[in-house]
Order: sequence, then C-alpha cells, then structure tokens
Amino acid sequence: MTAATPVPSPVEGSNQNYLNGYLAWLRNEKRYSELTAENYARDLRRLFELATDTPLANLKIHHIRRYIAQLHGKGLGGRTLARMLSAWRGFYTYLMRDHGFADNPCVGLRAPKSPKMLPQALSPDEAARLVDIPASTPGELRDKAMFELFYSSGLRLAELVDLNCEAMRSDIAAGEVRVTGKGSKTRIVPLGSHAITALQAWLAVRDRLANSGETALFVGARGSRITPRVVQLRMKQWGIRQGLNSNVHPHLLRHSFATHVLQSSGDLRAVQEMLGHASISTTQVYTHLDFQYLSKIYDAAHPRAKKKPQEKT
Repeated sequence: MTAATPVPSPVEGSNQNYLNGYLAWLRNEKRYSELTAENYARDLRRLFELATDTPLANLKIHHIRRYIAQLHGKGLGGRTLARMLSAWRGFYTYLMRDHGFADNPCVGLRAPKSPKMLPQALSPDEAARLVDIPASTPGELRDKAMFELFYSSGLRLAELVDLNCEAMRSDIAAGEVRVTGKGSKTRIVPLGSHAITALQAWLAVRDRLANSGETALFVGARGSRITPRVVQLRMKQWGIRQGLNSNVHPHLLRHSFATHVLQSSGDLRAVQEMLGHASISTTQVYTHLDFQYLSKIYDAAHPRAKKKPQEKT
C-alpha cells in the first residue's frame, strides 16, 4: 500500500491563491522583475508558515508583532525584518483592495533597529583582478563581459540578466547602457572602454551558445537567458580562481563601482543617478571614505589648508 498524498488545508489553498494573484499583479501591473517577485514570494511564504492554520483575514497587529519578535529571536536582523514587514504590508494592501479584507495588521509596526552596515567593496586592485580573467572560450568571454559590465556601470544583477542583445549593440556604439531598474524606471549609464571591448568580444561568439531566436544578451549553457543564480555561481568561482579572499558576488562589484567613482569624483548626485537610487540617502552609505583620502581632498581644495601659522618675531 502506498501512503496517501497529504491534502492541503483550506487555509493553505486560499493562501496560495492570494499569493498567485498578488505575484501576477506585481509582474503585470507594477512591472517587477521575476527575481523581485520571487523575493516577495519568499517573504510571504514565511508569513504563511508563522500563521499556520490561522486565516490571513484573522491576523491582527499582535500576531504580526509576535511573528517579528520570533524571527528576531532566531537571529534575523533589522534590515531583513524591515524588508519582510514591507512585503507583508504591501500584500495586505492588495488583499484589502481586491479581496475585501477589513484591515492591514502590519500598519504602524516597525522592525527592530540593527547596526548600520557599511557596504563592502573590493579595492581597485582586487576589482581589476576579478574582471581581468583569462578568456578564450565562449563561456569565459561571456563571464568577462558580465563582470566588466557590473564594474563599469554599477548594474544590479536583475538589470544585467534582463539586457537584450540587439538593444545592447546600439548602446555599445553610443558608449552607454540603457537599463530598466526598480519600479520599471529606465536610466542610461556610461560604458567604460574595457567593458566595451569585453562586450564586443562576447558578441562575436554569442551565437555559438545562444538558441535561435533568443533575444537575451547573456545566455547560459542551454542557450537561453542566463539566470541570476548562474551569474552568482560563476562570479564566486572566478573569485576563488583569481585568489580573492572576499565572498565575491555581483552586488559586491556594484558596491565597488559606487565606492571607486565616488572616491575619484566626490559627486554623490552623479553616483545616485548611475546607481538608479530613488533617494540620495541610499547613496550616502558610500561616503565611508578613509580619512587619508579626505585629508588629501581638503589639502587640495581648502585655500588655508597648507598655510602654516607665521612665527612670532
């Protein structure tokens, strides 16, 4: 005899239906990327696990407060919990509008504060070592082009994966890359000369890997659009091969791009635009410049910085 297949409870079934509808709304109406939608789904499944058999319509603010306390007790930090609360709050807003829910139990709740973490960044030498990989095969040329593009233009992982081939050919000719970021906002970012060279080398061999009719700029081993997970794994593998001690990932190159451009230019507003940040306060985390660099800027810019006090006679 075979064991009977467990039958989902009515609560589980209704939760999944609500989730499917919400994710469809995020993708179709909000124009969120597949990666962003899946991140929302992961946070909402955590809510379903915590609620167990309690219907979502019956959850109150004290339930949500208890769930946040439980997650915090298990070691989740303030930033993670704030993101999770935001996902839950948005989900309930959708349920109130489209499914007649009476209230939003997440309104008015804040996640516990956690120490502000400065973004990690590679040194310029480390970043150069990562992107300067030996490339001869189509896969290696693709990897080099992806890494150069991350470091040259500060793209997010989802933005790079979503790039299309024909649009990129015209962008390369103009020395820029046009990307669609969070909230379906489009921005144009300059392309560095090393990135242009690497992209041209990749485009020359792309058709050896790409399926017929595939529009993606970067493709995986099966010829279709490369997945974010594959990009992460390839970068981690190359980081180890290139002798980098850091846990190398795509966002680390984005952080490195922002830090190095800001250190060289001091132009916070320009870095904000290139990163696609809606608020400059988000970009300000990159102002963790070392004192030696600030002293150099001060000495070069301040008219009285290098003047020594005159000796009294």
